[in-house]
Amino acid sequence: MKALRYAKRLVSFDTTSHLSNRLICKYLELKLTKHGFLVEKTEYVDAAGVRKQNLIAKKGGGQGGLAYFSHSDVVPANDWFDGTAGPFEPTVMQERLYGRGSCDMKGSIACMLAAAQQFAWDDLKHPLYFVVTADEETGFAGARSVVQDSKLYREIVNDGTRAIIGEPTSLDVVYTHKGIFEITATASGRAAHSSTRDGVNANVAMIPFLNDLKVLRDQTEAIDGWQNDLFDPPTLSLNICIADNSEASNITPSKSVCKTSLRPMPGVDVEPLIEQLVDSAQQHGVQLDVQRYGAPMLTDASSEFVTKALELAHKQEPQSACYSTDAGVFSEIEHKIVFGPGSIAQAHTHDEWISLEQLDQGTEMFTKMIRHWCG
Repeated sequence: MKALRYAKRLVSFDTTSHLSNRLICKYLELKLTKHGFLVEKTEYVDAAGVRKQNLIAKKGGGQGGLAYFSHSDVVPANDWFDGTAGPFEPTVMQERLYGRGSCDMKGSIACMLAAAQQFAWDDLKHPLYFVVTADEETGFAGARSVVQDSKLYREIVNDGTRAIIGEPTSLDVVYTHKGIFEITATASGRAAHSSTRDGVNANVAMIPFLNDLKVLRDQTEAIDGWQNDLFDPPTLSLNICIADNSEASNITPSKSVCKTSLRPMPGVDVEPLIEQLVDSAQQHGVQLDVQRYGAPMLTDASSEFVTKALELAHKQEPQSACYSTDAGVFSEIEHKIVFGPGSIAQAHTHDEWISLEQLDQGTEMFTKMIRHWCG
């Protein structure tokens, strides 16, 4: 099975998001070029000074066609389950491929590689695009680089190309998903021995803001106007994480940090909520940073693209998803779905795997879609 061979090779690259992805991009560039693609690259340096790459490749002439979007980075695997084979040593057991990224989403990339190589340039009446981004797991910086710098991406947008974001969906057709925002609140104080008057407790400064944050969170869980029944759960999933990194209870904490994520949904305007948090932070002397990483995605469920994708995949109804993908950055593309092999339940787990059956079926599905929209 070609997809399995590709998947094993891709998993063997350690592409945890804090590392450079240039080696896996070099491998993919060689494979894509070998199978008739013209390859464009965009590069950028991330916030930690690490150089990252994106690949945007094209095979075939004409306009429109199909664009496949994927990402090369993976989440950390510090608690990997297997003591004999590490997370980047792909292992096949019980009809499953184990390894970090096997499901999210190198198995999907492998399936599209296996499918795409079946078509020569002259077989395609409309183009096939193959896009691989960096940093999808940490804020979609790679996708933003593609939008900003890629000529082929601009071609995809201008020509009305249909797009598949190949994240794991168990080969269900996903037509809508949530976005992701991250809000960081920071309160500052002054460290000192807690028995003296010299310290200023940053946690005490943070508490009034946290009070307001909890009130807002409770409202989003209770009021219909903050919710969308297309999703389960139908809420913004406002998640609150707090840390002051205190080394001992007799030291007055000098810094208190609250990180909050929320997941915007189509039809729900979260800007009034953001404005209330900004006002609360200003009132209580807390610094606030808002990162709008990815918008929600919504494609018309009755569109020709979704309807045909359902037919090809032998599915009855399109699905929604509560996670976010690069699609939230690719907002200029009108016709897009999320569709790929593997279950999201296996992504990011300590024993991540994809079934060999899904690799086989994923290759078959991608082949049918290329043939329909490009062939």
